[in-house]
Amino acid sequence: MLALRLHPDRRLRLHAEAVPVPGPGQALLRVSAVGLCGSDRHWMVDGGIGDAVLRSPLILGHEFAAVVESGLLAGRRVAVDPADTCGTCDLCRRNRSNLCQAIQFAGHGATDGALRELMAWPEDCLYPIGDSVGDAEAALIEPLAVAVHAADLGHLGQVGAGPVAVVGSGPIGVLLVALARLAGATTVIAADPLRHRLDMAAAFGATATIQEPADAVRSEAILAATGGRGCELVFEVAGESAAVEASIEAAAPGARVVLVGIPSDDRTTFTASVARRKGLTLKLVRRSTPDAFRRAVGLAESGALDLARLVTERVSLQDAPGAMDRFIARAGLKVIVEPGVPPSTAGR
Repeated sequence: MLALRLHPDRRLRLHAEAVPVPGPGQALLRVSAVGLCGSDRHWMVDGGIGDAVLRSPLILGHEFAAVVESGLLAGRRVAVDPADTCGTCDLCRRNRSNLCQAIQFAGHGATDGALRELMAWPEDCLYPIGDSVGDAEAALIEPLAVAVHAADLGHLGQVGAGPVAVVGSGPIGVLLVALARLAGATTVIAADPLRHRLDMAAAFGATATIQEPADAVRSEAILAATGGRGCELVFEVAGESAAVEASIEAAAPGARVVLVGIPSDDRTTFTASVARRKGLTLKLVRRSTPDAFRRAVGLAESGALDLARLVTERVSLQDAPGAMDRFIARAGLKVIVEPGVPPSTAGR
């Protein structure tokens, strides 16, 4: 089988490798679609995420769908939770397995991900999907689950009509815009430095869009869009210090600020006096929970969200290295890699 590995020199190389042999409780999966994520970009650009550093060739890819080749779900199409948790610790038993300290996450650290034709993965991480959900959309269930979990942390259902701000309009930011609208928010403000991302946010329900440089996001425009009152809930999805600062400043007294973005330098700073005097609640997002993943599957199957609209490029596994420069430059929104499609024909 073919596998695409990122080497410590930050170059992607195709390898011919043996077919994985599933261990106890695992199934063999034929990978059908893999979404490239901002965290994959961190591995390629920064050589790691936080204290996880690229030391040996790694297969990236944690947003993926597959067809099950063996085991209890053989023949079924599935969306896959990329987190293999211990299942026995106190956090796992309390439905907080996203915080499990023994987690093995696909495409992270020493655990290979999905940018390959076949892989073995735990059966309890597999979520069957209906025929109404295409392979590319099924791969987007994982980032949708992250957005659902972030919305839970922000108590989105309690915000009512809003206003809500989403600072950073990549795929998860756009999905948070859509979730806010589904929850009944009538004012949803999206900010991003890239116009094409803001256009997508508007298509998913943003009532106002603000274009500012990533390193100079300011709160004035967000506050102006709320008539000066500030936002009841702010999602920071950019991973930039300026975006965090603007999120704190744009929040109304007593509001919640949910930090979803991953900073490249592993540091997050903001003016403490502003957050303290407003009595803000800050939440940080770590992946998603099994409950959020199940609800994301339900949302995808319901058709409430047009996940296919997020996909701006589809490439084969062999053509993926050539698409990475565009992905790193954020030229589109969501790139989908299709390992089972011949070179130069993906998405046609």
